Amino acid sequence: MISVRRARLTAAARFTKSTIALVGLALVSVCALTASVHAGDIPTFAVDASWPKPLPNNWILGQVGGITVDWQGHIWVIHRPKSLTDDEKGATLNPPRSKCCVSAPPVLEFDADGNLLRSWGGPGEGYEWVGREHGIEVDEKGFVWVGGNADNDNAILKFTLDGKFVIQIGKIAPSKGSNDTTQLGKPAETALDKEANEIYVADGYGNRRVIVFDATTGAYKRHWGAYGNKPNDDKQPPYDPKAPPPQQFANPVHCVKLSNDGLVYVCDRINNRIQVFRKDGTFVKEWFFEKNTLGNGAVWDIAIWPDPKQSYLLTADGENNEIRVLKRDDGTVVGSFGRGGRNAGQFHWIHAMAIDAKGNVYTAEVDTGKRIQKFKLTSDALR
Repeated sequence: MISVRRARLTAAARFTKSTIALVGLALVSVCALTASVHAGDIPTFAVDASWPKPLPNNWILGQVGGITVDWQGHIWVIHRPKSLTDDEKGATLNPPRSKCCVSAPPVLEFDADGNLLRSWGGPGEGYEWVGREHGIEVDEKGFVWVGGNADNDNAILKFTLDGKFVIQIGKIAPSKGSNDTTQLGKPAETALDKEANEIYVADGYGNRRVIVFDATTGAYKRHWGAYGNKPNDDKQPPYDPKAPPPQQFANPVHCVKLSNDGLVYVCDRINNRIQVFRKDGTFVKEWFFEKNTLGNGAVWDIAIWPDPKQSYLLTADGENNEIRVLKRDDGTVVGSFGRGGRNAGQFHWIHAMAIDAKGNVYTAEVDTGKRIQKFKLTSDALR
């Protein structure tokens, strides 16, 4: 009788262990499936080596100082004709040194397939063209904003899509410092707030601030420095990853981006950080990336992911030559791509980037990089 009871207990125990094992296996499978779904939600990319198509007219690009995507999905580029070396622009020399090449106009518009749609730019009547092109933005009203970062490039210019001059904010003249409201300081990039009709300027290579103007009249609205404080131009010590966080932006304040929920993201490039503000300049938070990076810093540009929640930020790192994918809510790095090199998909001084509505990423390189690239979305991050 006792043996029968023991046998039944043993069988029951075996059944229980088997059931637990099956349940555990099922839970592992569910967890793996969930992880797979989450992994698929993270943006991943592959380079499109066929983009853009060859330029007409024997044209060539110099250093690409800015890139953006407009409301139509067109890609706008501003490059630096003066950065071309004699061997690159040999066809323009007198006598010609070689068959190739000729500088393209500074501003170019491409479609998503890489076809050149229009081009313009350079000195003209009624405005002062910049000495070294830097930054480009296109608003939904059909205006193009450009800037520069040569020694006296202390202005931004507004044009129509066809290159007709509209307004100039600031002058090509010496800067007046980070608290002057009439002049800029070698501005790096702009961002448009269409609801408020305001233009935000990452200002810049000379000044240490974000400054905001009326996008129609150019009237000054407000400005602020790191942590939302009043900026100053006192000499700062070299960046030290072991030191407390700097209380001022370093030069350059290299990018500014606006999210749909009213946050302002600023690239403090040399200090390896993104600072986040409200539109009135109230400081919200900051994130550091690759804090041991020296040289030209680890945060060069930001692009906001085009899903309804704007779930991710992409950040371009021109010193480490990679793009990081961040969760926008907390700055956690969830992916990256790129490395230093000359091949398609690699970078040399990735300087700026933009994302279209389909999740394709477009990049611009300076120094000797002098090119633009396209990376196609390969994950389900927008599905």
